[in-house]
Amino acid sequence: MKLATLTFAVGLAASTALAAEHPKALATAALNAIFVDFDVSAATKLLTDDYIQHNPSVPTGAAPVIGFIPALKESGIELTTYRLIAEGDLVVAHNQYENAQAFGAQTLVAFDVFRIEDGRVAEHWDNLEPLAAPNPSGRTQLDGPTEIIDLDKTAENKALVIELVETVLMNGEVDRITDFVSTETYLQHNTGIADGLDGLGAALAAMAENGVAMVYSELHVVVAEGNFVFTASSGVLGDAPTAFFDLFRVEDGKVVEHWDVISTIPEEMAHENGKF
Repeated sequence: MKLATLTFAVGLAASTALAAEHPKALATAALNAIFVDFDVSAATKLLTDDYIQHNPSVPTGAAPVIGFIPALKESGIELTTYRLIAEGDLVVAHNQYENAQAFGAQTLVAFDVFRIEDGRVAEHWDNLEPLAAPNPSGRTQLDGPTEIIDLDKTAENKALVIELVETVLMNGEVDRITDFVSTETYLQHNTGIADGLDGLGAALAAMAENGVAMVYSELHVVVAEGNFVFTASSGVLGDAPTAFFDLFRVEDGKVVEHWDVISTIPEEMAHENGKF
């Protein structure tokens, strides 16, 4: 696995024994077993038998994932993890998959979320979208800071982002956005939005002019570590049921940077677990 200046505490786990002690290391070891080493034996030890899958295209359980490993090896898929944050039993990886035609595109950007239970990976959610050209401010879906700092501010940063999502994105109180987002620095990694509140406002105005609604209806998952807070929400983009996976970086009590991966929720899935 290529690690793009990744600054998490435990690093890449070499064994399941180490992984069992650290949720980050366990999630990293599982990703490594499946997408880097293509190690069926290691993956079998790292995933629970009743592994709960929320990717719409993959059947639930460990067996479908393990059974797909030889095809992944044959495909030449490559994984790079840019950010890794954890809170409690949840781990969020901000990933890039290259040679990922098996999942629908040459290069995909993803948020993978894992739930750890008794030293193994028990549940997985994800959102994937194709790698796009840099946005109007020249930022990509993956570049930017990776260092986790301000661990003592995790709780207050988490509360800030939850209130931002509920107040602005769910309740539509856009006039309150400056309560949560910095008016001086707001770096944007969404593929179609420029930096700053002006860039966000222009994008929202263009969507409204074209009759494209973006509505967040429910907040499902929140994972915070220091200056990074991840949220997974469902709602509507245009006429389509949509999953919004967002990552926010907080500095001095305000959101100063944002990444996202947005995906349509299909009507039919390979399991009955739902997207969330």
